[in-house]
Amino acid sequence: MCITRHRRGRRRFAHTLLVAYPLLIVRLIPRKIMPKKHFHLHLVSDSTGETLIVIAKAVCALFTSAEAEEHVYGLVRSPRQLQRVLKRIEARPGPVLYSLVQADLHKTLDQFCRARDLPSLSALEPFVNLLGTYLDAGIHARPGRQHALDEDYFARMDAMQFIMLHDDGQNQGDLNAADVILVGASRTSKTPTCIYLANRGIKAANVPFVAGQPLVTDLSRLANPLIVGLTTHPERLVQIRKHRLLTQSGQAPANYVHPDEVRRETLAALRLFRKHGWPVIDVSRRSIEETAAEIMNLYDERRAPKRARAT
Repeated sequence: MCITRHRRGRRRFAHTLLVAYPLLIVRLIPRKIMPKKHFHLHLVSDSTGETLIVIAKAVCALFTSAEAEEHVYGLVRSPRQLQRVLKRIEARPGPVLYSLVQADLHKTLDQFCRARDLPSLSALEPFVNLLGTYLDAGIHARPGRQHALDEDYFARMDAMQFIMLHDDGQNQGDLNAADVILVGASRTSKTPTCIYLANRGIKAANVPFVAGQPLVTDLSRLANPLIVGLTTHPERLVQIRKHRLLTQSGQAPANYVHPDEVRRETLAALRLFRKHGWPVIDVSRRSIEETAAEIMNLYDERRAPKRARAT
């Protein structure tokens, strides 16, 4: 009886081994990682090229199996300048995305690409045609016209000056002149977000939150600014702070990167935000652009009733 059971047990073990062992080997063999396809992407503009860069990054992000090496050619406004660009494209062939309002340059680049079987696209032409049809109007082409020194330009410069004067809790006396105030613990992206907002013409300031200490100014007294709290996951914040200390070779209190202390600091900041009813944005997995976009949405929603009353 015992011998029979023993034999059956050995058979079951052998069967299990025959089934499981190959699966174990398969798991241990590293999967082959396919290399990304590398290609050259040429961005040709008669202005700064910023529009093309944004479009290219948004589209290339959709193709995770490929990696583009961008070549940006800005301020291309004459045939001579364009010829220099064409030589560089010929040396490193690849797709061409361009924004050229001068018809002769547009035509030359198109012919060059067709002759070499290079894909090319005018980034703005589809929308220009659509809007022209809708408005039943022609365009008045002038390179760089969107960067004119107009009212919007000087509003952006004023906003940039404002953030420089009101970064990290400085010059608290005139905070009511701000459009937006960001509050958050150290390394929650307050300053870069403010700079991005300033580039959109929004006067932004930021005030640091330090656990166990009152804010440098009583923000509850301010009637004009939109106040937004920025938070992040404690683990993420610890990583960012450690990296900051390594790159800056700086010294900081032990609790600055201690996981338990950072967790308590994060929770204390959230309690303050909720106490005052300030909107909160978690920046853990957001880019600066995404955080700023969310703030601008909140800012526009807040201004909407005022604009309605004004009209």
